[in-house]
Amino acid sequence: MAAEFFRISGSDNIVADRGPTALRIVVGGQLRKLRIAAGISPEQAGDRIRGSHAKISRLELGRTGFKERDVRDLLNMYGVRDPVEVQSFLELVRRANEPGWWHRYGDLMPAWFETYLGLEHAALSIRTFEAQLVPGLLQTEAYARAVVALGHENVEATRRVELRRRRQELLDRESGPTLWAVLDESVLHRPIGGATVLRAQLEHLVRMCDHLRVTIQVLPYSAGGHAALSGSFTMLRFAEDELPDMVYSEQLTSSLYLDRQNDLENYRRVMDRISVQAETPDRSRQMLHEAAEQL
Repeated sequence: MAAEFFRISGSDNIVADRGPTALRIVVGGQLRKLRIAAGISPEQAGDRIRGSHAKISRLELGRTGFKERDVRDLLNMYGVRDPVEVQSFLELVRRANEPGWWHRYGDLMPAWFETYLGLEHAALSIRTFEAQLVPGLLQTEAYARAVVALGHENVEATRRVELRRRRQELLDRESGPTLWAVLDESVLHRPIGGATVLRAQLEHLVRMCDHLRVTIQVLPYSAGGHAALSGSFTMLRFAEDELPDMVYSEQLTSSLYLDRQNDLENYRRVMDRISVQAETPDRSRQMLHEAAEQL
């Protein structure tokens, strides 16, 4: 056998718990290891499944679903022919192809955001800078409803808010990611939904400061100009070596996914700089409390 299979057992169930996107990354990474161990090029593998080297790249990065026929053909080409091992691998493939919980909300969101939800669910850590609004993972139901109303005129408002709430469950999942959020001070004073809604939202942020995997910092007006003046963005990091860090930036009708090393380094520097310019977590908690008291 060319390489040892990845198997879901014991602590490895954490991978499955992080959703189909994480499983696709793991399965794709295993296919890559098997191909390399067998001395086969991406072009040769692509020819075997009637595709291209680009298709092999997408499969190995976990960026697309798997056809069982293609996987069978690749395993055979890579020298993996034991029926038990093949069936074990194909079971992982089936689980990786299952739709995530967010699939049922697919009619409410564009495909590019559905992709983000899969990556968010699979992330090991999330770092985000928000210049206008409280990040979705930290929004109260009332605040989320007010945000939804701004962009969607309450069309399917209940389901959109429910989607946001479901996203937040990952923070309490055993294998959930860490969240480090830097908020521009303007977020504390923009009365989304009115003063009562904002006050409750700020009080919620104060409570979230006690969450073991959540860090909140406020970038104060007194910091003046800062490195993130271009706008909000989120950095995702994954446990799997096969998937590099990723920067997500959302526009009005589209989004950007950046994973080139130069882009990542630039955004890391920006995030590090604004984290230094921002108030400490303790002082930020105090600012949140004071802003809530003033409403």
